Amino acid sequence: MSSIVKGYNYDIFISYRQKDNRGERWVSEFVESLKTELESTFKEDISVYFDINPGDYLLESYDVDASLKEKLKCLIFIPVISRTYCDPKSFAWENEFKAFVKMASQDEFGLRVKLPNGNVANRVLPVRIHDLDIADIKECESVLGGVLRGIEFIYKEPGANKPLTADDDENKNLYKTKYRIQINKVALAIKEIIIGMKKSPIEPISEEKEARFIEDNPPIKENSIVVLPFENMSSDPDQEYFSDGLTEEIITDLSHIHDLLVISRSSAMTFKGTKKKISEIVKEVNVHYALEGSVRKAGNNIRITAQLIDGITDSHLWAEKFSGTLDDIFDMQEKVSRAIADSLEIKLSPEDKKKLTERAIDNAFAYDRYLRAYSEILSWTKDGIIHGLKLMEEGIEITGPNAIFYAGIALAYFQLANIGVDQNENFIKSEEYIQKALEINPDLPEAHFVYGNIFMLSDPPRAIKHYNKAYKSKPSPEVIQWFSWCCFIVGKSDLAVSLVDQNFRLDPVNTVYHTASKGLIHFMTGHFDLALPFLTESYSSAPEASMWQLWKALALLYNGKVAETVEFIGNAVKEPWEDSIAGFLIFLKYALKGDAAKMEQVLATGDLIRLLQSDCQYSWHMGAVYSYVGDRDKSLEWLENAVNRGFINYQMLNEYDPLLINIRGEEKYRKLMERVKYEWENLEV
Repeated sequence: MSSIVKGYNYDIFISYRQKDNRGERWVSEFVESLKTELESTFKEDISVYFDINPGDYLLESYDVDASLKEKLKCLIFIPVISRTYCDPKSFAWENEFKAFVKMASQDEFGLRVKLPNGNVANRVLPVRIHDLDIADIKECESVLGGVLRGIEFIYKEPGANKPLTADDDENKNLYKTKYRIQINKVALAIKEIIIGMKKSPIEPISEEKEARFIEDNPPIKENSIVVLPFENMSSDPDQEYFSDGLTEEIITDLSHIHDLLVISRSSAMTFKGTKKKISEIVKEVNVHYALEGSVRKAGNNIRITAQLIDGITDSHLWAEKFSGTLDDIFDMQEKVSRAIADSLEIKLSPEDKKKLTERAIDNAFAYDRYLRAYSEILSWTKDGIIHGLKLMEEGIEITGPNAIFYAGIALAYFQLANIGVDQNENFIKSEEYIQKALEINPDLPEAHFVYGNIFMLSDPPRAIKHYNKAYKSKPSPEVIQWFSWCCFIVGKSDLAVSLVDQNFRLDPVNTVYHTASKGLIHFMTGHFDLALPFLTESYSSAPEASMWQLWKALALLYNGKVAETVEFIGNAVKEPWEDSIAGFLIFLKYALKGDAAKMEQVLATGDLIRLLQSDCQYSWHMGAVYSYVGDRDKSLEWLENAVNRGFINYQMLNEYDPLLINIRGEEKYRKLMERVKYEWENLEV
């Protein structure tokens, strides 16, 4: 039977390890159930390739015959991921799974397909039948080029980790999944992917919108570059800030060129003082070209040297020296950026040319303050944020009224409010400085970014509009990071993951961000077991940051490790607490210990309850905690407040969150979920 799409031999290829179909013959039953479901899902006949007796081990001399390669030419590949599937000795792993990914990546559709709703799906649709070891998960993700997502057929209770069957009681299953429903989900997912592939004309997914995860090695974009830190050749080591500032400015300039992928500053600066070869660096960050250079500053005189290198062939494409005074520095930077565009034969659009000449800060000393301040503000610590605020204020003393500094001050006040420090007062100050920034420049992406941050707490759909403005003008790693989190809050997880993928491409060696992002992706898509090791690592990288204290605690709790959660909070969070995140964690500790009096005492301290009520995310957490302790009325009250403030992640509330099981039978909860589903499905992003 041929495929319903011309040029393909099958619609679906089922891949599995032979040993997983012995005994109860789970895979055979799955295939028969899926075929039946497909008959009621599609008008057309859907062809399925399923080898009832596949090979299970490879010999060194084994060669896959041509017939298998022809059968692999299908629309969708379904691997049955078990505890033994991810094994180099497995025929299915080496000659089916990996072979299909390679083949699909090179055909007319590519490995990823745009769905009718605008989301993106992988043509590999995993079916998981066991909880997996972390090593196996990473192996799968390295081949797929993204997070291991799919549809789970796992039955788990204390002491059990087996494939879900039609006879299993979903109420006893920790994942609460029902076999019949999961089969239906597979069929619907197949339908969406096939509809996406049948669209005409084919719309390829651009690398900028759908980059891959760092473990994968996606094709190198032809016009891609890393700007290596310029070397300070001045006799005064205190001039180091100047060479770093020059590096940052050139990165910013090049980032404005539409057809050029530029590695972010945070990744580029990791190579400062490195002894690595250019060929090694470009391979590590997965780009084609590298710019390296030096700057010598003596008094008011400056001399810049720069050279563009093809990292693949190790050949020099362009080299130049620029001399001038401090007043000429920004013109010299522009000349470097234009020379690179010319060397790569990139045609600059009028908008590109305009952005190359724009300068948010035209004073090198002030710009140095801005760079240092921004890093401190994003530290998630009270002391770091306050230090960053002071540096921003020092910068504005140099420049006078300046939109970018006003936006930076607004971000500092927002961060203080976000961790619960004088929240009401600092939110007011943040919005005041945003308005000052927008009065000078109504389109300033940095100002819209902070506005998005403010509204994300209480009106995420409105926040998304501001994030979109910031993203379209300046898709920096910070903007993408917050934009993606806002998408998780409103339940647009596919878009959120796509944004994170893009950030991994722009910022490939920022391991702290990557680890945290993977943890949060797994958590917000219901894979709490996968989230725990990543969020634990994030906490270890910054144990003083209350944000990572929160997520490690939640990851422990959502994996059923109640005693460990209580112990962790007791060791990590001090009493009395300094911010609302810490206050919530203390509340959680007493809730898990069953101390109702202490719970109420904590909420009555200071302004904590109002701070938590003002934030849609923490209102969700509070609703989940009260459900866990059996207080249905308070749980529903907090969840309704979360929804009113824009937390409309329907899948998390209605399916993923295990703490909400105690209230899912309530009529009020059911009606609330009807509202959430409507708002979630009708939200335009």
